[in-house]
Amino acid sequence: MNTELMEALNVLEKEKNISKTTLLEAIEQSLLQACKNHFGKADNVKVNINAETGEFSVFAEKEVVEEVEDPVLQISLAEAKMKDGRYDIGDTVPVEIHSKEFGRIATQNAKNVILQKIREEERKALYSQYYEKERDIITGTFQRYVGRNASINLGRIDALLTENEMTKGETYEPNERIKLYVLEVKDTPKGPKVMVSRSHPELVIRLFESEVTEVRDGIIEIKAIAREAGSRTKIAVWSNEENVDAVGACVGVLGARVNAIVDELRGEKIDVIAWDENPALFIEKALSPAKVIAVLADPDEKTAKVIVPDQQLSLAIGKEGQNARLAAKLTQFKIDIKSETQAREAGDFEIYDEEEEYAEDTEGYEDEYEEEYAEENEEFSEEYDSEKGAEQE
Repeated sequence: MNTELMEALNVLEKEKNISKTTLLEAIEQSLLQACKNHFGKADNVKVNINAETGEFSVFAEKEVVEEVEDPVLQISLAEAKMKDGRYDIGDTVPVEIHSKEFGRIATQNAKNVILQKIREEERKALYSQYYEKERDIITGTFQRYVGRNASINLGRIDALLTENEMTKGETYEPNERIKLYVLEVKDTPKGPKVMVSRSHPELVIRLFESEVTEVRDGIIEIKAIAREAGSRTKIAVWSNEENVDAVGACVGVLGARVNAIVDELRGEKIDVIAWDENPALFIEKALSPAKVIAVLADPDEKTAKVIVPDQQLSLAIGKEGQNARLAAKLTQFKIDIKSETQAREAGDFEIYDEEEEYAEDTEGYEDEYEEEYAEENEEFSEEYDSEKGAEQE
């Protein structure tokens, strides 16, 4: 058994994540290459490697001829009979080749073939490992700033966190561990290139999936998200089970779950709201913590007029318009917010009052119609029973 070779293969398989089979194939190719360099051709060369013991043998299949013209491909009848008296003209004889016969250049070339194969397989293994993490979160260690970008060590390779993908205001210390969202993994001749982000909205979604079991199991769905990295995020959630409170599960006991995510995002505020299929109700919730008097939503035009109490107008709009901006992004509606006084002056309150009156009138009419229909149905039933009784008599 070739103990030394097998130990080396085991180490490479463990450290480089390259299968032993692939390494044995590389050795086979290197021996064929060495034969080609030494003899000028290797079309008739066969390599046999025992995957269990690491023992290998190299043979050149030569044709038995009366007179040898090409010693690489042919063997004389006399020489063949010395190996086995049963050989005759036209037979094929396997002639063992000893690797010690190879020259220095052939040996070096064979070594280069193995090393090249190892590098290629290592690159493929690395790419596969990190490609599986694409569109997911990964933990890395900050190393240093490269210009305005940051170099992040992911274990076996380094990733680049560009300035555009950083969260505004965040700074990192050497050897500090941070969670990142993997944007893309590219396979390049120099190895995998991993692009990561701290500002992507999907980072928040993945953090909720890792922190909240119900989200990870699909009991709670994250329907929409709007984020201004480093400042505030609004996230809309929905429960697929009636007895599970979507908002409560995401916030956690005493805010434990959401606070863990806030800490990872270094204080970024997170508003967790309940998603609603009714656009008006969804918009009202999206504008929290502001109180809303009325929402007039047009689902076709994707526009909405919102009326809030006078003292709530600045809260509804938010600092530099952030609350309104995030609500619009979350709901996908263009939102026009007015105070109660502004709405009355613009006549928007009249539209709201008319809709309320119409809803009340319609409700009363429906009740009246149902009562009238019930009475008519009862009279018809009595007449039908009377006629049926008469027929039986």
